[in-house]
Amino acid sequence: MSKELKRFKERALARPEVKREYDRMAEEFEFLDEILKARATTGLTQADVAVRIGTTQSAVARLESPAGKHSPSIATLQKYASAIGYKLQVRLVKEPEPKPMSSTRKRAAR
Repeated sequence: MSKELKRFKERALARPEVKREYDRMAEEFEFLDEILKARATTGLTQADVAVRIGTTQSAVARLESPAGKHSPSIATLQKYASAIGYKLQVRLVKEPEPKPMSSTRKRAAR
C-alpha cells in the first residue's frame, strides 16, 4: 500500500461513521483478500478461472469485488474454489456473549 493510500485510509478511519462501516465489513474484506491471494498463488487469471467454471471474466471480477453489489451463492463459491484447486468451507461461529457493563460504564453511557 502506498504512503498516500495509507494516509487516506488513516484519515478516513478517523471518522467514526467510516470506521463503523469499515469494521462492519471486516469479515467480507478478509474473505476477499483470502480468495484473491489463493487465486494469485495458483497463477491463474480471472479469465482462466472463468473458463474453468463456465462463466465470464467479468462475472469472476464481480465475485472478487468488494463493491457489495453481488452476493454469490455457496454453489458459485464452491465452483470458484474448485477451479483454483481449493475447497470451500462455510461454518457458523458463535458470537461471544456481550460482557455486562460495569457500574462505571453504565454511568458513562447515560
